[in-house]
Amino acid sequence: MRRKLKQYVNSHPLVAKISIFILFLTALILILVTTIHRSNHKSSPNSPSLPKSPPPPPPPPHAIPFDSNNTIQFDFSPYLKLYKNGSVERLSGTQTVSAGFDSTSGVTSKDVVINSNTGLSARLYLPKSNITSGEKFPILIFIHGGAFVIESAFSPTYHDYLNALVSEAKVITVSVNYRLAPEHPLPTAYNDSFEAFKWTVSNAKTGPENWLNNYGDLSRLFLSGDSAGGNIAHNVALMGGVNIKGLALLDPYFWGKNPVGSETTDLSVRNKMEITWEFVCANKYTIDNPVVNPIGSPNLFDKLSCERVLVMIAELDTFRERGKAYVDELKKSGWNGEVQLYETKGEDHVYFLYQLQSDKAKKEMAFLASFLNGS
Repeated sequence: MRRKLKQYVNSHPLVAKISIFILFLTALILILVTTIHRSNHKSSPNSPSLPKSPPPPPPPPHAIPFDSNNTIQFDFSPYLKLYKNGSVERLSGTQTVSAGFDSTSGVTSKDVVINSNTGLSARLYLPKSNITSGEKFPILIFIHGGAFVIESAFSPTYHDYLNALVSEAKVITVSVNYRLAPEHPLPTAYNDSFEAFKWTVSNAKTGPENWLNNYGDLSRLFLSGDSAGGNIAHNVALMGGVNIKGLALLDPYFWGKNPVGSETTDLSVRNKMEITWEFVCANKYTIDNPVVNPIGSPNLFDKLSCERVLVMIAELDTFRERGKAYVDELKKSGWNGEVQLYETKGEDHVYFLYQLQSDKAKKEMAFLASFLNGS
C-alpha cells in the first residue's frame, strides 16, 4: 500500500501537494471551531450559563444616586423628600418668573432685598395708575403658602395670582419671600414675615423704597396669606407692635389633636398631619400649640390689633372646619372687630390659585378686593 501511494505521489506531484494542503486547512478549521464552541459554552459547575445582561439604564433626570447616606429620611410627597445625607429634593414649587410689567393687568412688579444677611426678600406690585395724580393705595402684605416647605414670592403661581388681585383691588402689595423648612424650620417663617412687616411700615413712612413711600397709604394696611401663609399672617398679626386695618386668611393652615366640627376622624390622616407639622417646626411646637391651633387658646384673639378679619374657606378643604371654628371663637372672644366668613362650594384647598379664570375664583377675588377696599 505504501509502495503504491509513493508511486502515485511521484507520478502526480502537484495533485498530491494540493491534497495535503486541503487536509491541513480542514484540520485547522476544525480546531478553531472546537475552541470557539467551548469558550461560548463555558459555565460554572453549579449554575447554567446565562446570556450577558444589558447595562442598566441611566437614572432619570434629577434622581439622587443611591448610597447608604442617600436613603430617604422623611418623605413629604408631593412636596419634598429629605435624605439622610441632609439634602432636600423639592418635588414642586421651584419654578420662578421674573418681575416686570404685566400687559394683561397693567400691574408692574419688582424685587427687593430686605435683609442681605439672611436672604429675606420680597416682590412688590404696583397697580396701574396715573402716577402724577398723587393717588395713594392700600398696602397689602401677602404671605404665600406651600406647606411651609415649597413655593416662593417669585413662583408663577403667586405672580399670576397677585397680578390679578392687585389689578382688581388696586392695592400696592409686598409679597414676602420667607425662608423655607426644613432647612429653616419654624419659627423662621414667622420671624422673616414679621421683619418684612416692619420693613414695609418703615418704608411707607420714610422710604427709601419709593413705591411704598410715594403710593402706599399706611392707614389702610392689610395682612393676608393662603394656606401656610394664612397661618403665618395670623401669627404675625399677634406679634407686638403690629397695627393693621384688616387680616384676610385664605384657606388657612390650622390643626389640632382633636377633631372639630365635621373634621375627619381618620387616624391615618390626623397622624400624618401631626407628623408633618412636627417636621416643619423641627418638633418645637406640639400640634395643639397656639401657633397652629389658635382655637385652643381663644384668649389670644384679644391681641389681634386689627379692625376687620376675613376668613375664606372651601367646602372640600381639609382645613375647612378649622376656618369656621376660627371665626366662631373670634366672635366669642373679647376682640371688638368685625369678622366675615366666605365659603366657596364644591371646591378644594386653594383652588383659586389654579383656576384664576373660573367664575368661582373671580367671585372670591372680587369679595377679597372689596374687603381690602373697606366695603
